[in-house]
Amino acid sequence: MPKNKTFIEKKEEIKRDWYEYDASGQVLGRLATQIAEKLIGKHKVTYTPHNDGGDYVVVINAEKIEVTRNKVNNKIYYWHTGFPGGIKQRTFAEMIEKNPSKVLESAVKNMLPKNRLRDLRLARLKIIIGDQHPYKNLIKAK
Repeated sequence: MPKNKTFIEKKEEIKRDWYEYDASGQVLGRLATQIAEKLIGKHKVTYTPHNDGGDYVVVINAEKIEVTRNKVNNKIYYWHTGFPGGIKQRTFAEMIEKNPSKVLESAVKNMLPKNRLRDLRLARLKIIIGDQHPYKNLIKAK
């Protein structure tokens, strides 16, 4: 057996921390990349691509997130109902008014790798409207 063996973290050895982000005044894409990095676990020295070694992320004040330039009116979210002619759309302003957490969740989801681990990683993302949440005693890192 060679001396310098590559270290691979096992599922049982994974230690997960909790991080809190305040979305008020933050730009959507910049914040989403920081969150995706924590969910994937790339900030850790024990990062392994095929293991889900990421941390929990709590985002508060999701309704106060911002976008640059004129994206408030020009950024459009599309989805399909599954029925013929059922394509729907909403602008960023309408989405923030109706469901602010959906905006941040879709941005983070699209920044995660498209593989079997994506849903597991997204389950550790907690998006809170307002600044009161039940995870305050778990958050140690900033």
